[in-house]
Amino acid sequence: MPALPRDFTELLSARGRRLLEGRDRLAGALADPRTRFVATAGLVDPRQAARLRVALERALLRKLERIDTPIPPEATWSMTRNYGELLPKTARVWTAYLESKREAAWGVAEEIGLIALLRSASFHRFAEAIAGRPLRPRWGAQVLCYGAGDYSGPHNDHHPEDEEARAGYIDLHLGLITPAVRTQKLVYAKAGHFSEAVEVARDGLLSAYRLPFWHYTTPLEARRGQADAARRWVLLGTFLYKAPLKR
Repeated sequence: MPALPRDFTELLSARGRRLLEGRDRLAGALADPRTRFVATAGLVDPRQAARLRVALERALLRKLERIDTPIPPEATWSMTRNYGELLPKTARVWTAYLESKREAAWGVAEEIGLIALLRSASFHRFAEAIAGRPLRPRWGAQVLCYGAGDYSGPHNDHHPEDEEARAGYIDLHLGLITPAVRTQKLVYAKAGHFSEAVEVARDGLLSAYRLPFWHYTTPLEARRGQADAARRWVLLGTFLYKAPLKR
């Protein structure tokens, strides 16, 4: 299997490269505290997106770990007051953690060039271009893979116990879908209500999050008769601000 590009710049379209240089309307989009989420197609070269997706399907699929966290029964039966529900984060999705060489997927991810891609300096610069602020030179990397019916329940990604992250941070996601996917939406809160919904089942979609904020993903829907082949891959980086922000 041909190795993947080792530099994030090689994945980008002409518009994506303009954003990397700070010459696109999305430059600094998340510097405005009122903007919590942006998602745009057209920043990644379609041929490179397809090549990357095929590599993930062939090499990484067998190395994924399952996350299956349902609603616990006590969330209902331990209630003592009407409408006093407290829902912990629920999810059903596959993942590959890329924080350590000890992780199950590390060897394959390194072999195909995924580690180099997600650790490239241009990936960091791209996140900074959207964030509009300096980001720390070390960041987290992970892969998610949603199959038919997989989802992530309502959550806000707030980490009050982590001194470095409690004031907020940036997530950058690159989404890649197989042709068998019909739809999956990200629903997020605006003015305190889950009133915004964005279609995320778009190949080569780049999305950036200014966390924490409330959001969830709907169950992935496959095209008729194609559930086994329906997958949405998400390559993600988590970036801390160089100087933590005030809330």
